[in-house]
Amino acid sequence: MASFTPVHAAIGGALIALALSLVLVTTGRLAGLSNVIAGIIKPVADDWSWRVWFVVGALAAGAAFRVAAPETFDATTRLPLAIVALSGVIVGAGTRLGNGCTSGHGLCGASRGSKRSIIATLVFFGVAVASATITGAVLR
Repeated sequence: MASFTPVHAAIGGALIALALSLVLVTTGRLAGLSNVIAGIIKPVADDWSWRVWFVVGALAAGAAFRVAAPETFDATTRLPLAIVALSGVIVGAGTRLGNGCTSGHGLCGASRGSKRSIIATLVFFGVAVASATITGAVLR
């Protein structure tokens, strides 16, 4: 882990916590990305614009960061695009079945002490470790 920078990680974590707190305080909603996107795709009256601005802000921050520090982005893929797309569909289906994603359960729910979110996060990460281990062994 030669590129680990604890100060940057702490600042990034604090900014994520600030953003999640602002969404909760200003909208009364949790900022789980899968539910934010679901609310854009299948909108509810008077609950759409903040979701769009949330996604626009996230994309704008990523674009600004790419300009400021392009060396931190790895735009290459080690797998065919079809595999990456299929993986995205499976993850999306899983987040809908699990009623939230890692940002919703792992950051928002677990920090509030939600037992369901803590269990979901443990399952997410357990499956991620197993998947990465298996994929790494197969692709070597």
